[in-house]
Amino acid sequence: MKQIIEEVLQAERNVNTILQQARDEAAGIVRSAEDEIAAKMREAEGEAQEILQRTVEEAKKEAEGIRQERLKQAEEQADSLLNNNADAADTLIDAICNLILTTEYDKDAP
Repeated sequence: MKQIIEEVLQAERNVNTILQQARDEAAGIVRSAEDEIAAKMREAEGEAQEILQRTVEEAKKEAEGIRQERLKQAEEQADSLLNNNADAADTLIDAICNLILTTEYDKDAP
């Protein structure tokens, strides 16, 4: 009977040892998985940052292109406006000059 009790106690110790080894192994697997997840997260964050940086650069280039195009259009419109209204501008300038000259002449007259 004593031998049976000792065998049962030894079996319990063996089971406890096996359970502890299993727990240790499971903890190791969990740590490994957590480390792998953390590495994947850092990698994903780096890739996201690179994508964001490329997107920002592309947006800046596109905005600069649009700006240059708008400036070019504005210059063309200004040139066109000046060229199309050159005669009117010359006429207006002549009228202003004549007005100034006439006013100066009137001041000098007795």
